Amino acid sequence: MHSVEEVQKMSVMAPATGEIIAEIEETPVHEVPFFYQEARKAFGAWSSLAISERTGYLRKLKQLMVDEMDEIAKIISADTGKVLTESIVADIMPTLDAIDHIIKHAEKALSRQKVKTPLLLIGKKSFIEYMPRGVVLVISPWNYPLQLAMVPMISALAGGNSVILKPSEVTPLVGKCIEDLFRRSGFPEGTVQVAHGGKEVGAAFTSGKPDYIFFTGSVRTGKIIQQQAAKDLIPTTLELGGKDPMIVFEDANLDRAVKAAAWGAFTNSGQVCMSAERLYVERSIYGKFLEKLKKEVNSLHQGNDINSDVGSMTFPAQKDVVREQLNEALERGAKLETGLKPSDWKGDMFLPLTIITEVEQDMKIIQEESFGPLLPVVPFDTEEEAIAFANGTVYGLNASVWTQDKVKARRVSSRLVSGAVVINDVLITVANHGLPFGGTKESGIGRYHSEAGLRIFCHEKAIMEDMGFMKSEIQWYPYKGKYPLFLNLFKSYFAEKKRLAHFC
Repeated sequence: MHSVEEVQKMSVMAPATGEIIAEIEETPVHEVPFFYQEARKAFGAWSSLAISERTGYLRKLKQLMVDEMDEIAKIISADTGKVLTESIVADIMPTLDAIDHIIKHAEKALSRQKVKTPLLLIGKKSFIEYMPRGVVLVISPWNYPLQLAMVPMISALAGGNSVILKPSEVTPLVGKCIEDLFRRSGFPEGTVQVAHGGKEVGAAFTSGKPDYIFFTGSVRTGKIIQQQAAKDLIPTTLELGGKDPMIVFEDANLDRAVKAAAWGAFTNSGQVCMSAERLYVERSIYGKFLEKLKKEVNSLHQGNDINSDVGSMTFPAQKDVVREQLNEALERGAKLETGLKPSDWKGDMFLPLTIITEVEQDMKIIQEESFGPLLPVVPFDTEEEAIAFANGTVYGLNASVWTQDKVKARRVSSRLVSGAVVINDVLITVANHGLPFGGTKESGIGRYHSEAGLRIFCHEKAIMEDMGFMKSEIQWYPYKGKYPLFLNLFKSYFAEKKRLAHFC
């Protein structure tokens, strides 16, 4: 599509080693209209396929991924710096599970649904149909570059849409891998296209008037995309940042909660939108819990070998965010429990696993997303205080509550302003594709996964049928003499005594 002299290439550096491991051709901005042209051409044929035919392609995709699981895991690990175990458990497995879920449920979720028709419209039938939107633009992030690209892609495809993916330029090897997987799975030409490049390419596709935009990334970029989408009334789903609280009450299973805090805060080096980024511990167990947590964190191994627990950071600029938050907290009197001062950090992408105490609620380390291996631990005295602390940021993606009191756990969970809450566990709601996933407040707009995650990529079309036998309807013209009849009918039909009698 473009000549050799026009091609610009991105160098791909392995975060864990600092080595240049590949070069990727960028998509020229002037080619954006051609992507949309191909996608709209492919949409006509793809949307006309039966749902079962579309899921047949997903079966081929799934089998290819299963056959090449080890190779895919190694690409993810090299591109992100995360350890191999996390590549397979947190990126590949949820993607395969999502494909299974869609294959199993797409037919039922997206087929015509019959809806009850009111008694006053007797003789008619009501239905909902799900009509694909058209071309779906998916812009995906670098922290889970396989899962967070492919799950919205396959959901949109199941609904009959064509898809353009703009993967993160920070992890372009995974983007190329995704492109290759769809090509070798035999998807019709133009149904799935992948464009490579940075912000300029992403902005060009966003302003190219897709029929739907699905974005996963930062709050700042999400707001920019929403502004552009609003100009053209393009619907969006925005999966944005988090600052997830973990609340530990004194009656919790402390050993389990300690291990959960370590994993919830430091898995993928803390680069998870649902990381446990704030830990609130009831004061009566605070000291004991903190000592256990420090011991657990100090036992973890950082590296890039097959037995390592925590890998490297992925995006160099994210180190600056963590550095700024940690420096501000230390300057205001916070105390390091594990880890090092930023001035003592090494020059590589492995940041020390840092626990920090004596922090204040207005510090950046509490109020802003860290997206790194940084965990502030704060004591609380009452249930009310814990809830206020947890709800006290602009984010609301996920949270966890730790107690053996089921009534308390459910009571607190219900009061947390959050898209999801886990009781006596962390992060895992995203792994259940039967549950909706999304945030409140500045953590995003919309939900995916579950049946709703399939239907967001479709227009809901209301249909009512009448056999057409009657010459006229009672509510049509002329109105002469009808008002008193309607008045008596409606008073009788909607009267409360009638309802009470019915239920008695």
